[in-house]
Amino acid sequence: MGNKYLNEAIIGNKNMLATFTGKGELQRLYFPSKDNRQYFDFFHTGVKINNSDLIYLHDDVNNLYKQYYDTDTNILNTEITNTYFNLKMLQTDYMLMKENVLVKKYIFLNEGKIDLDTKFYIHSELLSNQNNLVSCKIVDRGMMQYAHDFTVSTFSKGYKILNHQINGSKETIKRGEIQDKDYIGMSKDASICYDLGIIKSQEKKTIEICILLDENRNVSNMEDEIDRIRKIDLNKEYLATKAYWRKYVKVHNGLNLKEPENSYEERLYEIYKRSILLFPLLTNSETGGMIAAPEIDEEFTKCGRYAYCWPRDAVFMTKAMDILKMEKETEKFYKIFCKKTQSKNGMWEQRFYTDGRLAPCWGYQIDETASVVYGVYEHYQYSKSEKFLRDNLKMCEKAIDFLKKYIKDWLGIEGKEEKDKDKVQEEIENSRNQKEHKYHVSYDLWEMHEGIHLYSLASIYAAFDSILKIYRALGKNVSEFDNNRLKEEKIQKNQREIEKIQREIKKYINENMYDDEKKSYIRNTEDKKMDISILGAITPFNVLKPKEKKVKNTVESINLHLRTYTGGYQRFEQDHYMNGNPWPIANLWMTLYYLETGEKKKAKETFDFVVKTAGKHYFLGEQVDNTTLKPNWVIGLGWSHAMFIIVLEKLYKK
Repeated sequence: MGNKYLNEAIIGNKNMLATFTGKGELQRLYFPSKDNRQYFDFFHTGVKINNSDLIYLHDDVNNLYKQYYDTDTNILNTEITNTYFNLKMLQTDYMLMKENVLVKKYIFLNEGKIDLDTKFYIHSELLSNQNNLVSCKIVDRGMMQYAHDFTVSTFSKGYKILNHQINGSKETIKRGEIQDKDYIGMSKDASICYDLGIIKSQEKKTIEICILLDENRNVSNMEDEIDRIRKIDLNKEYLATKAYWRKYVKVHNGLNLKEPENSYEERLYEIYKRSILLFPLLTNSETGGMIAAPEIDEEFTKCGRYAYCWPRDAVFMTKAMDILKMEKETEKFYKIFCKKTQSKNGMWEQRFYTDGRLAPCWGYQIDETASVVYGVYEHYQYSKSEKFLRDNLKMCEKAIDFLKKYIKDWLGIEGKEEKDKDKVQEEIENSRNQKEHKYHVSYDLWEMHEGIHLYSLASIYAAFDSILKIYRALGKNVSEFDNNRLKEEKIQKNQREIEKIQREIKKYINENMYDDEKKSYIRNTEDKKMDISILGAITPFNVLKPKEKKVKNTVESINLHLRTYTGGYQRFEQDHYMNGNPWPIANLWMTLYYLETGEKKKAKETFDFVVKTAGKHYFLGEQVDNTTLKPNWVIGLGWSHAMFIIVLEKLYKK
């Protein structure tokens, strides 16, 4: 599989996710969830005009491109104009809302003066391996590529196949000379051709291609399913899809943003609406799990991949979804996904598949666990549902028990709680604890450095604060605890213990996480590099106050070391990941800080960088190229869009 790093456009439905290049090439197609499995190595389309070689729609020197979504939808249009033949081609890609079908509609317009004898080609290669070899069978008006447990059926709505080739297609497809006597074969790639006939000057012709994904069932059932899909009125489905997404945007306009009055407001409004349309594409509709972003690097050439659910990222996304009136989706994340993925000891691992299965990990991150408890109470602040708190109380208490043990172990708090401990025994235990911890050391939120981190400590503090607030919220309901004296006494003891640990965390931060020489807070006890995540201790975790002198000193240092010449902020000093570009979330974090201090002018400056650097479809990336001011890595990052919505709420909610 070749490297396909940029997903410039994204579409999907409840069970499917597809990504495209800016030239309309289908790069990835996921089903039955947004993270597993992906089927295509490539899916290429092209035309042979008169006696030409194959003209690839996604790659020809004479092609000009323009790409856009239908307004307020996940319906993608790619206009391709071949200047040599004066042939204009409109490719429209969308998912049926109630079927596992990607529709690719092509309208051909001859803008020249000569007749064009036009044949349309599809060359598709599926991912294949020894445990799941791909084969192909020609079916009525298309082909069915299949392995042991899946089928990918590609077929026309109306046209019959002119030619096909299952074996050796790669050697002949570029000349547009496919031919094969076999109707079934064992090749992972195959090609089919449709004869569109003569397109006269100013004449239009249309072909609609369906890609149906399904499990591998018996042949007759699959053929029946293809026949059923072919009978669907696709024009009606297109209109229904458009109506669905436009209604979705309208229903989820949680901030009640008004129509824009200038170009700046228009750009902001488009990012806002694209965020609304993106979140359901990243979410598993059954479990509520959310991928961080559509996948970009299956071969692990530059990163550890992105199409997994990190609990931390998802917590920020659920807060944004609450703002956008997606409360049911948020509740599903906590009540189904989080309960399903919590370990027996109460913690959450680094990342998961959205169906709840454990995904590849490379270390532990304590803020993943702390963030979930924090997120539960954050959702309650929007829903005001005591039932939601009751349903998730046990899960949160298990997490809190783990966090208490973890923080006692790493900060050496345990010995401080015992008043009459023998001094010799205490010295022995303290010496042991410094070298042999019971719990694995945690990575920071960037997953690059193991140790004790300010962001991690702040997230734990906030989790403790959240469970105390949960107890207080449920305490208003007299029947919740009063009928169980032992439970109430246990909770009161737990509250006292938590409050004591919170004091110890603050004490540790004051004594170990501020550098008097640098006059700033530091990200960890080891390298002391300036890091944007230090702001997490201020917002959202509220351990430090935004106008404290030490905090102001820290922000000055952040501006000195992390702000680039474009106004974008890096994550931390000497960040070399993907060339160390600015991150939208870093700017949005600064915006949140300045909003906390009431510095509106500075907040607008940091926010405007994000608005002006969104992609051509208004997706926010993980990073922004400082030279081009365009997203250059992981386009459509859920965390970036979530922070954008969180900032908008503070800016615009009346």
